[in-house]
Amino acid sequence: MQLIFIIFTICLETALIVLTLAKQNEKALWLRNRALTRAIEFVLLLGVILLPLTHMKWRYIGALILVGILLLIAGLCWLIKRRKVNGSAKKARVITSGLLSVFMIGFALVPAFVFTNYDGLRTTGDYTVRESNAVLTDANRVDPFEGEGSDREVPVHFYYPDAEGSFPLIVFSHGAFGYYQSNYSTYAELVSHGYVVAALDHPHHAFFTKNSRGELVTVDSGFLSEALDVTNGVLNAEDTYALYDKWMSIRTGDVNFVLDTIETAKATDALDAAWHTENGAEILSVLKMTDTDRIGVIGHSMGGATAVNIGRVRNDIDAVIVLDGTMLGEITGLENGVFLYNEEPYSVPVLDFGKKSDYSEIEQATDERESSHVNQYMIEHAKDGKQVLFGDCEHMDFTDLPLFSPLLASLLGSKDIDHEAFMCRLNGLVLRWFDCYLKGIGTPDIKAEY
Repeated sequence: MQLIFIIFTICLETALIVLTLAKQNEKALWLRNRALTRAIEFVLLLGVILLPLTHMKWRYIGALILVGILLLIAGLCWLIKRRKVNGSAKKARVITSGLLSVFMIGFALVPAFVFTNYDGLRTTGDYTVRESNAVLTDANRVDPFEGEGSDREVPVHFYYPDAEGSFPLIVFSHGAFGYYQSNYSTYAELVSHGYVVAALDHPHHAFFTKNSRGELVTVDSGFLSEALDVTNGVLNAEDTYALYDKWMSIRTGDVNFVLDTIETAKATDALDAAWHTENGAEILSVLKMTDTDRIGVIGHSMGGATAVNIGRVRNDIDAVIVLDGTMLGEITGLENGVFLYNEEPYSVPVLDFGKKSDYSEIEQATDERESSHVNQYMIEHAKDGKQVLFGDCEHMDFTDLPLFSPLLASLLGSKDIDHEAFMCRLNGLVLRWFDCYLKGIGTPDIKAEY
């Protein structure tokens, strides 16, 4: 749709230039036709936004505002000068005006080109998905990213069935520079089969979120720099391990606090001072249907490491899933510059999804361990662990980003594959694992490679 509109804009602006030059550059005629051209562009763009088939309409709002401003300026110029102006419009000005308009409108349509019409995948369950949200304030933790010693806040976004009943709780943790909706299709599929999903934002680790006052909170520049240093291998083992430990402490604290707060609110049927929400009654109804005796945790990338950590420190977790994440919390220390792994067998059923390419050159873990071996070691020593490797995919393919913005996904790590089919398969396997361990349905009959 956006491509058709920009082509139509180019045609309109070209026609205006040609018509003006063909009429001996009559300035009065050019001013009138320029206002008429802007009006046509505004009406067409407004029509695009109002079309029922146009999803994520915000992608076009910037262009609509810009065209509206151009229309206002052109209209005022024509109204003011229509009886006073005479002579010819300068050729250079006519051409420059047309080219500048095309450039500005095209630039304003960048969001429409960068983002797709993605509005989630079709779910396979019986339940309709509903949403609600809150921000939880932890009075017992100071936010390490806030210079004024503010309490740590954790936004929580609930996805739940539009139904009555009792449903297991799934907690989702996003990756570094991620976003709570990074795996919306996964949440929706789970909810449609009878789960409540609580997707967290980790402030300052998330690309952006909002605090309890509605203020925008963006990713911390220091965290961004640390993550890039680790990724680029510029730090020694000691500094790398210290960052792993710091990151896991923050994120594990977030999930622990959210789970404890949810369980307290459910038990008391009341929201205490920690809760900030405009949907208190709705949140309480969600908590009423949430079965906190059946809890699963899942995360992507660093969120996957967080999920594993939560399974270690809590005794109320029944299943864990990692979406292409290195289990940083399973690295317990250093010895002669070599990472040490947690030797205590993992007691919670854990499913680890990864890329086959990451393991093509990794042999079985030895005493000379590296961080890339930790997932293999943990799964091999877990009481009930399984690792599943996918071929022909990259890191962001385990999220909805390639469906939402193929361009951004390709820049961050994505293959040219059928992303809809990939996510449908992944979500089906996630559902199968949680159904088995949270609902006692079926067996986790999942292959080792796909």
